[in-house]
Amino acid sequence: MKDFRNVIFVLVVLTFILQMYVMNQDAKAEELATSKPTVAVSTFALYDITKHITNETVNIVNILPFGVDAHSFEPTPKLMVSLAKSKLVLYSGAGLEPWTKGFHFTSRAVDISQYVKLRELDAEEFEHHAHHDQQCVHNKIDPHYWLDIENMKLAANIVTAELVKVLPKNEKVYTQNRDRYINLLNELDQEYKNSLKECRVDTIITNHNAFTYLSQRYGFKVEALSGLSPDVQASAKDITRLMHHIKESGVSTIFFESFVSDRVMKSIAHDTKVDVQVLQPLGNITKKEEEEQLSYVDIMRDNLHKLHKALMCK
Repeated sequence: MKDFRNVIFVLVVLTFILQMYVMNQDAKAEELATSKPTVAVSTFALYDITKHITNETVNIVNILPFGVDAHSFEPTPKLMVSLAKSKLVLYSGAGLEPWTKGFHFTSRAVDISQYVKLRELDAEEFEHHAHHDQQCVHNKIDPHYWLDIENMKLAANIVTAELVKVLPKNEKVYTQNRDRYINLLNELDQEYKNSLKECRVDTIITNHNAFTYLSQRYGFKVEALSGLSPDVQASAKDITRLMHHIKESGVSTIFFESFVSDRVMKSIAHDTKVDVQVLQPLGNITKKEEEEQLSYVDIMRDNLHKLHKALMCK
């Protein structure tokens, strides 16, 4: 009986020691995490670049939380405190974040749009955009530049250079990771070129004109229900125009976005007897996409599969 009590005592002591060890390891992990410098990013594209390049050497703060529409977002006071504590702030620019105007950044803040190739709206696009969205009437730039893979490569180079400035000890790691990331983008670019090379249809139909960077790179057109802002209420004239185009062009699939009501596009699809699908403009990702840990390349490949079918490519 005494031996049995001794065994129980030893087991209790061992359990206590194991628990203390686990708690100690958790504390060390938490301490390590909090000791990492913080980098704040404003879009999913910049998050994806930063995540691939830094490889867990920094804490990444999403200015735009996953699952939130980029066009209607306003940062909270709590988020402003996080920005103030960040070593580096990377924001998309090109009018996508109006809250940055007049905002005083206490840490280094970089407008990535200054380093990529931007598309200016033509006269017809600008007139349509200004008519539908008075809040953005002065913005003549299409802000969705991350949908051009060349711009993603330019952004990756700038993000790497900025990270090296604030964390020079990691230069070798960041440079190697950047090169791997750009290789992934090059492979993706080639997949798009091959898949969209020969197509029977030359136009996609969307609710929101976010895909012109993509269409210009790979040789197709975009016909949109609204302009650059997905929140704009479509007029009866816009709906009639789009339905006429669907019937005339022979389109078999039309698209809407995750953060936009699908009611109008589904109604148009029903009336014109075509399919309707989600096409991801990658301004942000949904909670489901976050849970699945999908990357920029993953989602762009899914977009490619849908485009290949909608454009009736070989």
